[in-house]
Amino acid sequence: MGVIIGVSNMETSIKFYKDFLGFDTIVLDKTDVFDHFKIISGGKNSFRRVLLRRSSEKGGGFSELFGPCEIELLQVMNRTPSKIYENRLWGDLGYIHICFDIHGMDSLRADAKALGYPFTVDSADSFDMGDAAGHFSYVEDPDGTLIEFVETHKVPVLKKLGVYINLKKRNPLKPLPKWLVKMMRLHKMKKDLK
Repeated sequence: MGVIIGVSNMETSIKFYKDFLGFDTIVLDKTDVFDHFKIISGGKNSFRRVLLRRSSEKGGGFSELFGPCEIELLQVMNRTPSKIYENRLWGDLGYIHICFDIHGMDSLRADAKALGYPFTVDSADSFDMGDAAGHFSYVEDPDGTLIEFVETHKVPVLKKLGVYINLKKRNPLKPLPKWLVKMMRLHKMKKDLK
């Protein structure tokens, strides 16, 4: 449902997440020393926390699966933080990023460039991921955190029978039927109980 992102300049970051990603509602804006942070390294510092949500949730094929989301921005107030991803390369093992399911990559690319956040990686058209296919791209937020966008073109429903959904041929704003989302659960990995 959500993610916490460390930022160095709250106002600049709010602008990015509001103007570019549409998280336009500030639910919480508080600066304090938070008790539940005290158990982590550096958690005894003062932090500014801003919780963002969208005033209207986006629709789309996977909206029933993903649901609403929120982003919490966190700025330490009385020290200069180190960037945990500094000097890391895109795709490093263990690299964690945020991913949004989108439709209209070309339009998003133009918007990103116009707002001064050009794509740093772009698969250009349709990237084959084995059982699925899509178009993906990345932008960096003002602190260099990678934000991924995936425009899914094809997903398996019953791979053994060759049943796939071609998302390029359906209304991009209409959620997939609930029964179809439930069918996708068949692809979950089962834990080995041994």
